[in-house]
Amino acid sequence: MDTVTPLNVIVDNLVEMTELFTKVAMGDGLAPLLVLMGTLLIVFSVAVFGALTLGAVGSLFTSS
Repeated sequence: MDTVTPLNVIVDNLVEMTELFTKVAMGDGLAPLLVLMGTLLIVFSVAVFGALTLGAVGSLFTSS
């Protein structure tokens, strides 16, 4: 008997999501390019806001 825990549900959803995104990314037409551009936009946004957050946290602990 398979027990259902929240962690099992999350892992199962991640595996299924990865399979679905792989099918879309390997699709016809411009789908691979659109997935790539979306990924680059997300990575760039996370990097910029991460740097801003680190700068804000760093400025809390430095004297001026």
